[in-house]
Amino acid sequence: MGHLHRPRRGSLAYSPRIRAKSEVPRIRSWAADGEKAGITGFAGYKAGMTHVIMTDDRPRSLTEGMEISVPVTVVEVPPMNVVALRAYEMYNGGARPAGEIWADNLDSELSRALTLPKKTRGSSAEDLAAIIDNITDIRVVAHTNPKLVKGIPKKKPELMEMPITNGAMSERLDMARGLLGQQVPITNVFEVGDILDVSAITKGKGTQGPIRRWGIMLAKRKHARTGKVRHVGNLGPWHPSHISWRVPQLGQMGYHQRTEFNKRLMAIGNDGSEITPDGGFLGYGVVNNQYILIKGSLPGPVKRLIRMRKATRPEKNFVKAPSFLYVSKESKQGLR
Repeated sequence: MGHLHRPRRGSLAYSPRIRAKSEVPRIRSWAADGEKAGITGFAGYKAGMTHVIMTDDRPRSLTEGMEISVPVTVVEVPPMNVVALRAYEMYNGGARPAGEIWADNLDSELSRALTLPKKTRGSSAEDLAAIIDNITDIRVVAHTNPKLVKGIPKKKPELMEMPITNGAMSERLDMARGLLGQQVPITNVFEVGDILDVSAITKGKGTQGPIRRWGIMLAKRKHARTGKVRHVGNLGPWHPSHISWRVPQLGQMGYHQRTEFNKRLMAIGNDGSEITPDGGFLGYGVVNNQYILIKGSLPGPVKRLIRMRKATRPEKNFVKAPSFLYVSKESKQGLR
């Protein structure tokens, strides 16, 4: 019998495939480009997808200058509340909090997410200004406003930390103090045409077998005499009596954090009725707040939290806002 040669089924780069610890994606690196200090991240809720007709502005494209249809994802982005600023200093080769300042006018819904900490070292602007030479990073603690989104059936806000990059450390501290207790819209963070990295938790599919989870082949006729077709043919040798983690087996599928790089921000709108199709988005409803259009698809189902940051390795092809000719508002009802 001939030996089968084929590529490996399933990428080991995503192992271990376990459930994400939180529905709020964790971002470990941020872009620092430009001269003006500012927040480099934002968050919103995935509403659905549609398509636009635009003029192709990709350099050296076969359809450059022609009208093309482009799929886009609609993300509702209500303003985020900045509730605290946090300063970090180096200690024993790593960063530790040097102090934090909390706003006085906090949203009443924030008590659903955390118990406010007591005042500690560095809990005033004077304390942080005194140690400005030791501070290595300034970040703001912000939360979402799901109560403003009719399509999200929850009131508990999601808390996240976002750095203020660019500029001198004193400029970052002054900007963070100015944002404290304020609502920040997405127009203060991104502009149309920016290249973003998008992180989200994918759609959960529960426990699945190796056929669907890893894409291995069904057992052939001669190999399936035991009556088992949808299983792994060999788990490994008897000695050593250990099953390698590389062997495809059943387990959790989906609900993993995934990041998609270099997604183009196509549009920012203030009126949700401009983009909401007849009957609303399937499983979501009507967009009532500010919204953005991002080219292509994004991880996760509708209503899932989407975190965005400025691209850490951006492409230099797009330097201007796209030119739209038509935005589809056709009803999505009955298409499932």
